[in-house]
Amino acid sequence: MKIRITLLLILASTISFGQELKFKIEGQKDTTVNLVRYFGKGLYYADTAELKNGVVKFDGSKQKAGILALFLPGQKMLEFIYNDENIFIEASKSDLMGTTVVKTSEENKIFSKYIAYMASERTKANAWVEERKLEKVDSDEYKALTTKIEKTSLNVEKYQLDLVKNNPKKLVSKIVKMSMEVKIPESPVDEAGVIIDSNFRFKYYRNHFFDNVDLKDDRLVRTPIYHNKLSAYFSKNMMIQHWDTIIKYAFKLCDQFEQGSDMYQYNVSWITSEYEKSKIMGMDKVFVMMGERYYCGDNADGSPKSWWMKEESLTKLCEKVETHYNLVIGAKPPNISLRDSTDVNWKDFYSLDAEYTILYFWDPQCGHCTKITPKLQTLYEKKFRERNIEIFAVGKAIGEDFEKWKAFIRKHNLEFINVAVTDELFNAAMADARVFVPRYTTLESLNYQKTYDIYSTPKVFILDKDKKIIAKSLSISQLENMLDRLQDKADAEKLFPPEENPEDEQMH
Repeated sequence: MKIRITLLLILASTISFGQELKFKIEGQKDTTVNLVRYFGKGLYYADTAELKNGVVKFDGSKQKAGILALFLPGQKMLEFIYNDENIFIEASKSDLMGTTVVKTSEENKIFSKYIAYMASERTKANAWVEERKLEKVDSDEYKALTTKIEKTSLNVEKYQLDLVKNNPKKLVSKIVKMSMEVKIPESPVDEAGVIIDSNFRFKYYRNHFFDNVDLKDDRLVRTPIYHNKLSAYFSKNMMIQHWDTIIKYAFKLCDQFEQGSDMYQYNVSWITSEYEKSKIMGMDKVFVMMGERYYCGDNADGSPKSWWMKEESLTKLCEKVETHYNLVIGAKPPNISLRDSTDVNWKDFYSLDAEYTILYFWDPQCGHCTKITPKLQTLYEKKFRERNIEIFAVGKAIGEDFEKWKAFIRKHNLEFINVAVTDELFNAAMADARVFVPRYTTLESLNYQKTYDIYSTPKVFILDKDKKIIAKSLSISQLENMLDRLQDKADAEKLFPPEENPEDEQMH
């Protein structure tokens, strides 16, 4: 029994972390420090430990491979590669990355040398670039400096290629390769030597943008480098900033990832979020299409498409997707059939035989609406009516708003179509909506605020002759300018030029 107990004590004393992450930081007082991890561009806490006598240890077996960082007080970070191996790194608090000495970890020995080499070559190249600015372009000095800069670029490329070639099984190799630009071949020419396609090189670059990235390796998305690559891919330098173009390339990229992978989760999440919050008109279509394709509903095997989301958050997202599906540019929004200010006559915008229709939501007690609505009347009276452009305005008229709505219409002589869920209609529909549905209206019309996601006013949609949305969220001057251009009247005098309307705010 004594032998067994002694053996257990010996084993217990020698047990260590599966992979030990050890750091010795010169000049750092005893304190609590954190281990942080990357997921795309985001930094997240991964572990906490006590640093004593300059030394701190973490259990690497808790972590996933990628780029991690030791996070010290004062927001100082020491980044390193973790790939399921023991690590021992020494550094000075005064300059963590600049004084890094890797004692244990083949990945980080290579990575540390690479970082130092790149910093050195970048410093030299930047100095030559600044020096070259002082020289004349056709001077010998300028040409000599250019040669030095180009040689440095070639040396860096060779260093990277050699590193990748000599370390095929290491994560550092994939990280370095991911940071390298794709080689673009020369444009093909015909028999006379004339370039066949002037856009060949650009299209090749876009089509091969991720050639140096192993999209099957989740470790790469746990580095900040991958996010920079992804963000650049969807930038204006890579593709036309049009919703349909973004959707095309977003689907093409995301469909390559394996379901359940971190790569899948990050790419789908980032693209969806990025375009949900975009202020560019029409980009909400990207959010809607991404939501429908990658979030809402289950996969064929019954597994959830977006397993990483909490049920409550997913429900809200999918409700928003469902609401906005018919409110994106190119969609035909639900018809609205409501009573006009007589509280007798029913009007709907599908019945309008107009070349363009302005669908406008407003509130007589909304300060911005009281400025915008009379301007719409001016445009309607002096321009739009004779050009077969109709305005279908849906006002707020329940309770005391009903009389205020009618009074505003009379005061400003609003001649375009004004409808609302009037107070009488609201109360009757609450009692029994079947009195009106489907004979006169629809539940979508009676609940237009939910149907059209009217969380604030004013809100505007521009519809073509087929009642499809072609624009939304415009200011008065933008609306006037757009319809002038659409009807080949771009040079027409502007009633509300932007330079004379400093408070020309957008309608939602």
